Amino acid sequence: MIDYSKFRSSLKRLQQQNANYRHENPALSDLDREGIAESVIQRFETCYDCLWKVLKRYLIEELGVGEPPNSPKPIFRLASENDVFASSIEQWFKYVEARIDTSHDYDGEKAQACLALVPDFIDDAIGLYQTMTGATWE
Repeated sequence: MIDYSKFRSSLKRLQQQNANYRHENPALSDLDREGIAESVIQRFETCYDCLWKVLKRYLIEELGVGEPPNSPKPIFRLASENDVFASSIEQWFKYVEARIDTSHDYDGEKAQACLALVPDFIDDAIGLYQTMTGATWE
């Protein structure tokens, strides 16, 4: 049986912190707002890592896919080939690039691009969670 709890928990936290970031609060200083943005990116990274690892187990245990390579891009490709995703593989590859970029961002430009992508990632991750578990997202 696949344990989805870490994926679910990381996605919930990402969803909550992203809502916090998107909420305009004039009382927050620029430093506080920057800290919240950094937290959203960190939570994206954590959720992304949980997502592809649980997806790998899902492909193996639920769909009977042989042992796939141990990296996200081939896992996403296999998931797409097995009609697991509602959105396109190109969209998932954008998430791959965003995850890579957040590890190598020294000027903040890539961080802003990642923050812009987070709402779509959350929607797609929720859809994937529902597909894999059969449960409704709450």
